[in-house]
Amino acid sequence: MDNLGIVFLSELVGTAMLVLLGCGVVANVALVRTKGNNGGFLMVNFGWGLAVFAGVTVSYASGAQLNPAVTLGLVANGATEFGMGVPVNVLSVLTYISAQMLGAMLGAVLCWLAYKQHFDAEPDAANTLGVFSTGPAIRSYGWNLVTEIIGTFVLVFVVIGFGGGRQGDGGLAALGALPVALLVIGIGASLGGPTGYAINPARDLGPRIVHAILPIPGKGGSDWSYSWVPVVGPIIGGVLAGLAAIPLLPILG
Repeated sequence: MDNLGIVFLSELVGTAMLVLLGCGVVANVALVRTKGNNGGFLMVNFGWGLAVFAGVTVSYASGAQLNPAVTLGLVANGATEFGMGVPVNVLSVLTYISAQMLGAMLGAVLCWLAYKQHFDAEPDAANTLGVFSTGPAIRSYGWNLVTEIIGTFVLVFVVIGFGGGRQGDGGLAALGALPVALLVIGIGASLGGPTGYAINPARDLGPRIVHAILPIPGKGGSDWSYSWVPVVGPIIGGVLAGLAAIPLLPILG
C-alpha cells in the first residue's frame, strides 16, 4: 500500500507536468496576443515532446506511464509488475489510471491560470477548446478513431520494444526521457495531422472536463460528441500494441 501511494503521487505529478506544458504550448500558439501566436503545428509537436520529457523525468518512481493506454497495453502484453515492484492487478491499474486522470485535470487548471488573461481575451471558442482537448481536421468518427488507434499503437509498441513490457519497469521511463520525447515528436509530425494525436485518454478527457467546468468567457461547448474518440481509440491502440508485441517482439518473451 505504501508503494501504491508513491505510485499515485508519481503518476499524478508526472501527468500534471505533461499536460501543463503540452496544453501550454498549444495555448502559446493558438491564443491571441501570446508571444508564440501562430507558431505552427511543428512548434506544438516539439512542445508536446518536451512536455513528455519533463513528465517522464519527474515520475520515474512509478515507471512514468502517464497514459491509460500505456498502462492497459502493458497489461495486455503480460506485465506482472509495474514500477516499484507493484504487482499488476485491478487495484494497481485503477491507481495508475485515476492518478493520470487527476494529474491531467490539475495540469489543465495550471495551464489556464498561466494564460488566464489570454483565455479571457480569446474571441474564437474553437481556439479555447483546442488548448484543452483534441479535435479532428476532418470530422469522420470512424476514420478519426482509426488514426488514434494507429498513433497509439506506435507509441505503446515502441515503448514495449525498448523494454517497457514484461522485462522492464512498465512505463515510458523504460525508454528514458529523451527517446520517448523524440518518439512523441515523431508521432505528432507524422500522424498528428488528422486528429491532433491525443494518443492518451487522460490527456484529452481530463482537460476536456476542466474546460467544461472553468469560468472562461465565450468558451463555447466542450464537443462531447467527439470526446469518445480520443478515449476509445488510444485504449484500442494500446491494447493491440501490447498483444501484437508478444509474437512480433519475441525478444521480450
